Amino acid sequence: MKRTILSTVMLMGLFPLAAMAAGDAAAGKTKAFTCLGCHGIPDYNNVYPSYHVPKLGGQHAQYLVSALQAYKSGQRAHGTMHAQASSLSEQDMEDIAAWFASQTSE
Repeated sequence: MKRTILSTVMLMGLFPLAAMAAGDAAAGKTKAFTCLGCHGIPDYNNVYPSYHVPKLGGQHAQYLVSALQAYKSGQRAHGTMHAQASSLSEQDMEDIAAWFASQTSE
């Protein structure tokens, strides 16, 4: 009996974490506004450093979250992306990723 109760309590504790992990695409649309300045322009290239800016529409959400976390921590080097990601909470990242994932990749 004690094991059943303990198992139930442990499982119930996992559900809020799963709910928090999912992003809100509607909230992400607003939060992603500044992202679109570069990532929303077809065939956009940065001047410095010079590279092709990827379109993010249709990209897998978890990849986007991982990339934003890496920019925030400095594991991925890019000054502008580091500055943008540094101001984002984990929920912001999840929301932005959910919105981009919901867009078509054209």
